[in-house]
Amino acid sequence: MILAVPLLGECVTAAQLGVRSASQVDARRTFVTRRAFRVPTRIYVRLVAYLAACWAAVAIVVDGVSPFGIAVTLALALYTAFPLFLFLRSGGWPFYPTAAFRLWVVRPFWYMQAMLPLVAIGATLGLLVGFPFGHAVATGRLIAAMIATLMMLLYVAGYIGSRRLVVHEVDVSIPTLPPAFDSVTIAQITDLHVGPQTSRRYLRRVADAVRSLAPDVIAVTGDLIDDRPEDVADYASAFADLRAPLGVFVIAGNHEVYSGWDDVERALRERGLGTLLLNETVILRRGGSELYLAATGDPAGRQFGASPVAPDIARTLGGVPKGAAVIALAHNPSLWPALADRGVSLTLSGHTHWGQFAFPGIGWSLASPFLEHAMGAYQEGDALLYVAPGTGYWGIPFRIGAPSEVTLLRLRRGPAAFRERGRKNTSRRPRQ
Repeated sequence: MILAVPLLGECVTAAQLGVRSASQVDARRTFVTRRAFRVPTRIYVRLVAYLAACWAAVAIVVDGVSPFGIAVTLALALYTAFPLFLFLRSGGWPFYPTAAFRLWVVRPFWYMQAMLPLVAIGATLGLLVGFPFGHAVATGRLIAAMIATLMMLLYVAGYIGSRRLVVHEVDVSIPTLPPAFDSVTIAQITDLHVGPQTSRRYLRRVADAVRSLAPDVIAVTGDLIDDRPEDVADYASAFADLRAPLGVFVIAGNHEVYSGWDDVERALRERGLGTLLLNETVILRRGGSELYLAATGDPAGRQFGASPVAPDIARTLGGVPKGAAVIALAHNPSLWPALADRGVSLTLSGHTHWGQFAFPGIGWSLASPFLEHAMGAYQEGDALLYVAPGTGYWGIPFRIGAPSEVTLLRLRRGPAAFRERGRKNTSRRPRQ
């Protein structure tokens, strides 16, 4: 399916496409469906065994530090395990997780689960190393404390890093780009993971950064929301008024699937947050020329029974003339090879967050061991891919070496290539 979007005028909104406007729905509506799944008993058995082993190692080295050491350890173990078992037992949260619940229950869970195995391994190694010398507990306690301290310092550094927002400007040369589109700009934001716990001040900084760039196109490449369809209201409160001459375009990511695609899609369309594209292409027109903007679904749609949002590249590009310049929005960069094979000039992706921990100088991130195309720019022949590090974070506010980014891509006509124009920090001052 191909839609035409003219240069002059606002983007095509959900209201213009014939669905109800945002004024016709409640700010917090009740959604009928939600994500649900069943976990086999063997998974619970393994999980309990794993947690018991980790916390037992911690308890051994904590015992004797204070009269309440064991009691505090047990309380911490129960407090941080509770969210996981509740989530698994209910097949998703059985209630809407408020900001307080996400901040004071879910977030401590993530902090602890990242730290626990490392501290437990350190404690166990210390016990084994110190045993022959009669200092098993003292050695285990020392190594565990050192690891815990290092992790806390990393958490602090990661939190500070998560507050950093940069504008990254890149020139992208496309051989088949129509001359009328030379110098057209695209602002990409992705992986915001907005929920009630997300800093409103930070979201204003993102929105202000996008507006200050005055892009011709705004592309939101998936994972707008964190965990539930109700989170669309929080996204809308920050970004509903974003506009661009050639349009604002939104695609689905895996978190939109996890959150319950039917409800998320309805909420996105009702709130008029731009043109929601799903396995389709729109035509951007300027100066009598045409540029094709394609948008795929997400592979998570295949895994979670949401077939309407699963990628269908043949359908997406079915109406595109051979040899035309095509820019694709694909949340998951694993779709790039198939898009490149179909002649797509430039693909914009997110999804990886660069692992939220990266060494850009050597092109490595925590996502690199798991994905072939994990971070930054890639080129195969005339096909280009840019994997943005994301504009928010997921799980815990943690980013080191992978700052949150608003990407500004300036299209150029010429041999396929990326050319860096630099990164600059945005202002931390809230909008007046």
